[in-house]
Amino acid sequence: MQQSDAVQRQAVAGGDNVALEHELATYLGADGRLAQAWPGFEARPGQLQLATAIAATIEARGTLLAEAATGTGKTLAYLLPVLLSGKTALLSTGTKNLQEQLFYRDLPAIRKLLRADLTCSLLKGRSNYLCHYRWQQNQGQPALRTVPAQQQLSAIRQWLPHTDSGDLSEVDALPDDAGVRSWVTSTSDNCLGSECPNFEDCFVYKAREQARKSDLVVVNHHLLFADLALREQGFGEVLPAVDVVVIDEAHQAPAVASAFFGRSLSQRQLSELARDAQREAAQQSGALALLQPALDDLQFAQRELLLALSRFDQRQALQRLLQAMDDGLWDELEQSLQQLLASLQTLTERSKGLQQIGERCQQLLATLQLCRCGDERYVCWFEPRSRGFALHATPLRIDDMFERMRESMQSAWVFTSATLTVHGDFSYFAERLGLEAAAQLSIDSPFDYDDNTLLWIPDGLPAPGGAAHTGALMRLLLPVLQANAGRAFLLFTTHRALRQAAEWLAEQGDFNLQVQGTAPRAQLLQQFRQQPRSLLLGAASFWEGVDVVGGGLSIVVIDKLPFAAPDDPVYQARADAISAGGGSAFADLALPEAVLALKQGVGRLIRHQHDYGLVVLGDERIRSKSYGRRFLHSLPVRSQCTSAQQAMDFLRAKRKQEHDRTGH
Repeated sequence: MQQSDAVQRQAVAGGDNVALEHELATYLGADGRLAQAWPGFEARPGQLQLATAIAATIEARGTLLAEAATGTGKTLAYLLPVLLSGKTALLSTGTKNLQEQLFYRDLPAIRKLLRADLTCSLLKGRSNYLCHYRWQQNQGQPALRTVPAQQQLSAIRQWLPHTDSGDLSEVDALPDDAGVRSWVTSTSDNCLGSECPNFEDCFVYKAREQARKSDLVVVNHHLLFADLALREQGFGEVLPAVDVVVIDEAHQAPAVASAFFGRSLSQRQLSELARDAQREAAQQSGALALLQPALDDLQFAQRELLLALSRFDQRQALQRLLQAMDDGLWDELEQSLQQLLASLQTLTERSKGLQQIGERCQQLLATLQLCRCGDERYVCWFEPRSRGFALHATPLRIDDMFERMRESMQSAWVFTSATLTVHGDFSYFAERLGLEAAAQLSIDSPFDYDDNTLLWIPDGLPAPGGAAHTGALMRLLLPVLQANAGRAFLLFTTHRALRQAAEWLAEQGDFNLQVQGTAPRAQLLQQFRQQPRSLLLGAASFWEGVDVVGGGLSIVVIDKLPFAAPDDPVYQARADAISAGGGSAFADLALPEAVLALKQGVGRLIRHQHDYGLVVLGDERIRSKSYGRRFLHSLPVRSQCTSAQQAMDFLRAKRKQEHDRTGH
């Protein structure tokens, strides 16, 4: 695929594009330095094309949207021009795992080749670093007296004298979801900043200072957009000013940005506010007696509200929920926060901790008032949680805010992912972030999808979403899964369908089932790779970022087209806004969202040039509806079969080819 006119215009503005390509080819070409230094390196025309466009964007301080299909080698395609440019850069990835892979594996390899003399930093959010102050303050908390908590605290205690970074990922005995983490780390709400008695030893401060002095900083999207939200609110910034920003896995950026440009109030925030206020006040003579009535009222208001909210078990627009409830319960919560704030304001001179808690109380009160009163710029909604609730005010649009942030940074920006377009069109992604004027480039995959993949859309299934659909799909699939000895991902659009399929397959007794929710994601993946005849069943969080290379995965099943639930409050509000503006909520929102999600799900199948497999889509609408063409034309899988027998024959032939190639 050729560069778009927009990319060519930007490249001309940035300098001699031919010269850039020639320079990069000395590294990425068939006889280049990488081929000579790295056994197994394969020159890929698409990789060189992408690297050239990124180099031109950096020279021009422009903006580039680059969809690079699986196999392009996009990580190297942006690392090389960034490092060769000699400019300071911020690299943002979708997850902490990808962040660490980039920093500890990819970046050192290319730096060694280039002999690049530059400083690099890995910077995570503050919840990843131990906070000395909270570590000391919370040792005796009753909630930490359980055996698991004590074991985890003991592991931290042994590790702490030997760490330089304070990064809790270094503690092997401390899983990511360990309950003690919230007790020994800080948040932006409860951090005391430079007034903290442990500030000189603060791991977060040290990590940020190191990042400010570095030429290249690796972050993740949550930290990047948390920083941009702080800038938007006028609270300064955490991340350093840089010449280049590269956002990898950029398809996630709009959703992450919306979360951080919005505001939230949760049961957990209220409980932590009360807990921290009580602890800080206990250290000041007479302060606790002054605060206790307000704290008691807040606890009572929370308890009554939780009881009333227990009958609401789905996300919904907040106004609808408020209409179904007694206003007095919300009034009591608001009044208790106002009372606590007034009491705290009389104690602000007693300690920095109490002053900071007062600021937190004020912010939570403002968020509650915003959610209750509403604002045309936001959609306000309710979310039930296993241990409470959350209220959210999510902006309907973030393009203006994000555009202001980009302009204020005056950097070159590169957005890249395997899934940015719908039928080759970047418009949906670009409009959400205000990037309509950005240069655009699409790179096709070098993998042979035509020969190595097959799409099966079974005939005669019940309507998707109906009660009979999941069972009928499983019965149709069973012979194929048995013939393939498992080795399949089954991806579902609802948790109800996921549970139904897991129960049905468990009754067959033929497979080792790895089911989302029964163990951490990493553990499920490890078991899938190691145990024979495995099936992995997952919902939304397994549609991306899950990789199994080789014949260990050769079937991906998607139960139906992944349209958003029409009763989702954020989706509904955005759909209403589009309709009110004269647009089509289906064509302009529902359809592009579903196409991008389907591309992500299908993308689990082929991760390496020798991978092969079958995609099963249990939704005939992709053939029967006019919009189905948008899905089909957006997928790399072109060849189709019409029966289970054809699917089994294809997989059998591919397994034989793999055996002939590898000997096993």
